[in-house]
Amino acid sequence: MAEPTAARPPWHALLAPLPTDAVPTRQPVAPPELLASPSGSAVQGWEQLVLYLSAGDFGSRFVLAVLDDSGGLLSASDAVLHRMDPGGRSGTSPPCDAAARIHQDSVGGRFEADGSFRGTRWHSEAVDQPGTEHLDWHSTPSAPSDADIAALKGLVTELIRRRPLP
Repeated sequence: MAEPTAARPPWHALLAPLPTDAVPTRQPVAPPELLASPSGSAVQGWEQLVLYLSAGDFGSRFVLAVLDDSGGLLSASDAVLHRMDPGGRSGTSPPCDAAARIHQDSVGGRFEADGSFRGTRWHSEAVDQPGTEHLDWHSTPSAPSDADIAALKGLVTELIRRRPLP
């Protein structure tokens, strides 16, 4: 009999509060060789704050914010991947090498200078079978709600507050 799986972490949900000890990585948006080239001047000083959280067999979460050279917010996203048993029952997760139903929810897009948001919310599903190299994803886009946008801005505020010093 298989060991019971640990409980899904509370932060493993789209737009949920981040774990208190989570610290994003801070990195340039382009590799050094591009930044050193004439075309790299367009993104010189831009940075991305990246937070990857693993929920083990349950899936993962990825939060990203892109800032310009003055620290202004250009874009952001939050994406959560859920692994469930093949029947799609929540609260259960098969081992990583077993068949699973995959759900991915995300919201992301561009923030304009006036503070407005141009983005999309996505819900995607696939079935992951052992030995399958490519998944057949079925995705549904929708407009993010005002609450989604406010929550995404809150996550960005947290990423900026927690970012490591240069």
